[in-house]
Amino acid sequence: MDSMVNHYTANKRLRSTDAYTPGNKAGYRPDYATTVYSNILKNLYPEIPIIIGGIEASLRRFTHYDYWKNSLMPSILVDSKADMLIYGMGEKPIKAIINNLRQDKNIKQLKNIPQTAYLANEYKNNKNFINLYSHELCVNNKLKYAKNFAIIEKESNKYEGKVLIQKINKDFLIVNPQNKPLTEHELDSIYELPFTYLPHPKYIKKGNIPAYEMIKYSINIHRGCFGGCSFCTISAHQGKFISSRSEKSILQEVDKIKSLPDFKGHITDLGGPSANMYKMEGINMQLCKKCIRPSCIYPSICKNLNIDHLKLTNLYKYVETAKGIKKLSIGSGIRYDLIYNNKQNKYKKNGLNYLKQLIKNNVSGRLKVAPEHTEKIVLDLIRKPGFDLFIKLQNEFKSINTNSNLKQQILPYFISNLPGCTLRDMGLLSAKIKNLHVHPEQVQDFTPTPMTLSTVMYYAGINPYSGEKIFSSKTIKERKIQKLFFFWYLKKNKPIIIQYLKKLGLNQLIPTLYS
Repeated sequence: MDSMVNHYTANKRLRSTDAYTPGNKAGYRPDYATTVYSNILKNLYPEIPIIIGGIEASLRRFTHYDYWKNSLMPSILVDSKADMLIYGMGEKPIKAIINNLRQDKNIKQLKNIPQTAYLANEYKNNKNFINLYSHELCVNNKLKYAKNFAIIEKESNKYEGKVLIQKINKDFLIVNPQNKPLTEHELDSIYELPFTYLPHPKYIKKGNIPAYEMIKYSINIHRGCFGGCSFCTISAHQGKFISSRSEKSILQEVDKIKSLPDFKGHITDLGGPSANMYKMEGINMQLCKKCIRPSCIYPSICKNLNIDHLKLTNLYKYVETAKGIKKLSIGSGIRYDLIYNNKQNKYKKNGLNYLKQLIKNNVSGRLKVAPEHTEKIVLDLIRKPGFDLFIKLQNEFKSINTNSNLKQQILPYFISNLPGCTLRDMGLLSAKIKNLHVHPEQVQDFTPTPMTLSTVMYYAGINPYSGEKIFSSKTIKERKIQKLFFFWYLKKNKPIIIQYLKKLGLNQLIPTLYS
């Protein structure tokens, strides 16, 4: 996690807890942790090369908007003084670096390793290079910064990208293209390493680590996400193409988890960035290699995408019937548009069967889904399907629960203050979810994080693809009022919401919310 997201709320208030620290205690790591630690090491050991990686480094590899400083920052390589940056999932590049260093090569000689970036005094241009606008030009021109992002996103989503170059002061940032997606065998070999599945022993007497407690009995079955949501950084980090593990490897991990201390027979997740993208890939991969769509499922599902849920449904059945397993629940969010937005009849039946299996057997009381918003103007900007699909899912969920004599809840996740979202949109949202008898719990304010389309639209006020101007709530007051509309049912919010509905000319919504 980016240290600034970890430390501060969307309203820039310091958090009082830290789920990644024993005892849930805040304050154990500095802001901009990668930069701080790298500088300390450089001062202590100036002759030793430093390689940075992880979410914070990965998503700050180019010129990026920093919400907490409210300014554009250069590549993290500049301030961290690191010699090299690994972006994305780093197993392949770190092995390539180590193999080169074992051959007595200097780190300054390692120029062509995929998924790495470095600063250079000069470079030789060729047809496989793309020159971006310089950092200085981006600082002085928001449109150039936005245009840079469109190029970066397209190249990051390609099967085979190009080298990206950005001038920063007198130096040049060189970002090599990503590796090809991992094969099943490669992904299996990573997860079959001898992990302990436990926190480091030095934390034993310091209290539970909440983030670990949440995932300690869960299993990662695939990587990547082809959803392309504009506020999300998964594809920028893990890539658009799905890499899936074999059933054999996953079942072997089930056996390992069964031996963990205090395991009572409940696997809490078989998932990934999205729960139901396992084994989904292009039917004709040659077409995928030419594709530059940021999303394979928005505005419509690609006809070349295999979205068959059968292998995933069978995997759930194998795991939940394994010896020693009493319950399998799915904690990752599902993309229900893969089931309902599907116009390919050959996959429809298996998609609906998956949904029935999930709701009847694999929900731990609450099914988490993320419609994000109700209004089309906002949903289009974040590359999400229409709200009508959520209504369809809610009806199906209720029907299956009734027929199976289950008492489960569906828990929708919503975001306020997304780019393009106005108070009027929030007023309409509150009325629609009230009519569905939804009292939101899982809500958040949009937080602009590095390397997302939504962040670019927030900062630049421009959609880099269409050039249209985009409104965003910028002040803390504006942001707080938008979020208030999620909680119309709280008595203290009623007079404020009525006041704003009248100002917006939405008087007709008042009896809907407060009949």
